[in-house]
Amino acid sequence: MEQPYVVVVGGVNIDICGKAFEPLIPCDSNPGSVRMSMGGVGRNIAHNLSLLGQKVYLLTALGEDDYADDIRANCALNGIDLTYACTVPEGRTSTYVYLAGPDGDMALAVCDNEIARFVTPGYLEDCLPVLNGAAAVVIDTNLSEDAVVWLGRNVTAPLFADAVSVAKAKKLRPILDRLHTVKPNRLEAEALCGIRAQDEAGVRAAADALLTAGTGRVFISLGADGIYCAEGDARLLVPCPPAEPVNDTGGGDALTAGLVRAFTAGLGLRDSAALALACAAINVEGADTINPRLSLPAAMQRAGL
Repeated sequence: MEQPYVVVVGGVNIDICGKAFEPLIPCDSNPGSVRMSMGGVGRNIAHNLSLLGQKVYLLTALGEDDYADDIRANCALNGIDLTYACTVPEGRTSTYVYLAGPDGDMALAVCDNEIARFVTPGYLEDCLPVLNGAAAVVIDTNLSEDAVVWLGRNVTAPLFADAVSVAKAKKLRPILDRLHTVKPNRLEAEALCGIRAQDEAGVRAAADALLTAGTGRVFISLGADGIYCAEGDARLLVPCPPAEPVNDTGGGDALTAGLVRAFTAGLGLRDSAALALACAAINVEGADTINPRLSLPAAMQRAGL
């Protein structure tokens, strides 16, 4: 029997970071180090899912350039299947360039993500058989609102959505009733339902509102305080497991991947949250956006499952 697979629909970037050795001097050449890595919310979720032993396809748009070749090679190396990705003739692969001071804090960035507009309803319609054959489909809200709404209205596989940011979370409003699972933080939950979620009562009210809107499961990330979970009549707060953070970047993407993997493993609400938090804890203990030490056995052990 063919292994069940997950489809992630979202972005992939080449991230180029310049870190100055001394405080940045505007309008001048600053000595420092430059590093290139793979990024993008959709790609990161797909990579984490692969580390968790899940067969995964990534639907995205790539340019016709050297960066696209780098991404294809990296995805092949890390178990991300790009069979159904689209190539845009003469297009520029999404690139994110940022400058940081010696403390690592970003001072300035430029994101060239114009290629995302080629992830269109028409392209997605061509991919509908693979989408509807999936055990789950993950939406990265870096997509256009047209693409997000089309996925909500046409995909019959269980839909998972990563809210990504306050502004981008709003794209999910028209399809809340089509989502199996949504994972916002407090501010993103407020953007989705219009209820202030800065205390315990507000978080519960926001989760209730999202369930009333038709979403099946709600996981509101509370940062170091854990994750608030809601499904049917169940409401619970699951705390974070112990961790020794090295780099917080990418923790949210690992959390989303953990929720999806928990679903394909048949876990219930509490265990899904525990596994997802374990994935995030392992992730932030690595120096890079993706921690290669993540695996399903490691996450299950960290979660106590």
